[in-house]
Order: sequence, then C-alpha cells, then structure tokens
Amino acid sequence: MRADRLLSILLLLQNHGRMTSRELAEKLEVSERTIFRDMEALSAAGIPVYAERGSGGGWALSEGYRTNLTGMKTEEIFSLLLSNPSNLLDDLGIKDDFETAFQKLLAASPTTIRKNAELVRQRILIDGVGWHQSQESFAHLSTVQEAVWEERKLYMQYRKEEEIVERIIHPLGIVAKRNVWYLVAESGGDMRTYRISRLINARMLEETFERPVGFDLERYWEQSTDRFKKNLPRYPARLRINEKLRSRIGQERYAKIMRSLEASEGSGWLELDIEFETLESACEIILSYGPLVEVLAPEELRAKVVSEVKAIASIYGGTLSFPPPLSEA
Repeated sequence: MRADRLLSILLLLQNHGRMTSRELAEKLEVSERTIFRDMEALSAAGIPVYAERGSGGGWALSEGYRTNLTGMKTEEIFSLLLSNPSNLLDDLGIKDDFETAFQKLLAASPTTIRKNAELVRQRILIDGVGWHQSQESFAHLSTVQEAVWEERKLYMQYRKEEEIVERIIHPLGIVAKRNVWYLVAESGGDMRTYRISRLINARMLEETFERPVGFDLERYWEQSTDRFKKNLPRYPARLRINEKLRSRIGQERYAKIMRSLEASEGSGWLELDIEFETLESACEIILSYGPLVEVLAPEELRAKVVSEVKAIASIYGGTLSFPPPLSEA
C-alpha cells in the first residue's frame, strides 16, 4: 500500500541519510518514477524532503527532522518477538543487547501494542536450536493456539506410548523446537509438556482459567530442557579411533566425548572416553565409521559390533575371523 511505502521512505531517509531515487526504488521494489511521485506526495503533506543534484546528490530530509513513528505495524513487532532466537543470541553474547533494543522499541509503541506484545511473549516461544528435523503433522495446532490465547481450558486425547489418555488442561503456551511444536500446560497442579503431533483430539472448552502468578514461558522451557538433557540415558565406552575422525565424532548428536588422548606418539590413533545414549545407538554409530574405529570397552559393546559385522558378512557370503576379546588377549 502507498501509505506503508511513504512511511518506509521516511524511515530509510531518517536512518540512512541521503539516498538516490535508484537506491530507494531498489529497496522498495518500485520504479524511479513511482519514487518521484511519492516524494511529491510527502512534500504536499508538509514533510521537509528535498532533492540535491550532482554526483553526491539524492533525496534527504531537512536537518533536525525526525518522525516519532517507528513505522512498524503491530504484526511486525510481534514477528520480531517470535523470531527472537534467544539461545543463538546468547551464544553470540548479544542477548542482552537484543532485549534492550526491543524494550526501547516497545517503549516507543502505543500502550495497546506494549500490552499485546507481552501477551504474545508469554504464550508463544520459538526455540531455534532443535533436536533434529521432523516431518510431523499438527492437525490440532490451531485449536491449541486459540485455547492458549483465549485462556480457555482444553480437553484433549493424547497418545502416551502405547495408550491414549484423556486430560482437561490449562494451556499456558506453545513452543516451536525447530519444526516440532510443543504445548506447555498445567495439569493437576503440575506443569507438563505435550508434543502436539501426539494429540488425537483437542477441543477448546467454554470454561476459562487463571494463569499461575509469575509463570514465565521462556524460563520454564529452559529449565525443562535442562532436566530433559540431564535425564537422557548414558552409555559410556572407550574407543580407539583414527585421529582424522576426531572432529566428526565430536559432532555426533547422540555421542559426547569425555576425554581424548593419543594412543601412542605418532601412531595416528586416539583413545576416547565417550558417552553414547544406548548400546544400540553406540553400535550403530561405530559401524558407520567402518575400520577407522575399534571398541576397547565395554566388552558388551565390542561383542555386539562383532556380531553385527558377522551378520553383514553372512549376507554377502563371506567368512570372517576376529581377534579374541580383550579380556582373553
């Protein structure tokens, strides 16, 4: 719309100083003729915009003129809230800078926008640091979102392992972890997290509820994520690996290197103390590296890897012999 474009021109000139018609046209994806018409409209509206000719010329605002409008719609401000990748900003050391800048933006916004922005922040969270990509479907996401927004109780049927359970919950917020959506809710006086793709049915009820005093969605999610990570299963092992695999194994999602040391000077091999999640996942990861990895301990893992390799060889009609277990060597 033309009104939005005129305001965008004002903000561009205010933030960048002098700009040519071509630069403005490219920024706004219009023709230079349209820019000339827009400048005439701004001037007719009493905006002190003027043109300077010559190689260093262009359009500019009179010195000292500043509009007190941010030019941002309510939806645009909300989009900044939802796209705030707090974990990544924290890694870069600029999370506090983002928060300060956003608070300044809100301070310059009308009271209704400030109020609604806080409502959004306490109900929707985008967590960009995901577990892994997923192709899940979320048939009931819109119903859940509406219940969160309206602060209405939600009836749901939820798939929990092999059974389907029914609950009436107080939906407090939704969180996107990459492209997986979660519902944070109060159920029976406790805070729970539900994977929205596991909802079999969801229906918003007429009855409303009161949000817990002091509840903060982002803080709850960070604490919940920390608890989840601490409770993950751990399967410790010791490996002998070719040194060129060090960085690759360090990037494995389900493996954590605890200690690394050179097997023998100049050998090109390393010994790693490493934590996998389970025996099965450890075996799968180790097999993916072929002869560049050897299991030193535990014997259970070494035996499983040998068994899998023999099974693979039998498919191709081969026979294999292996050195004795380390305990017998």
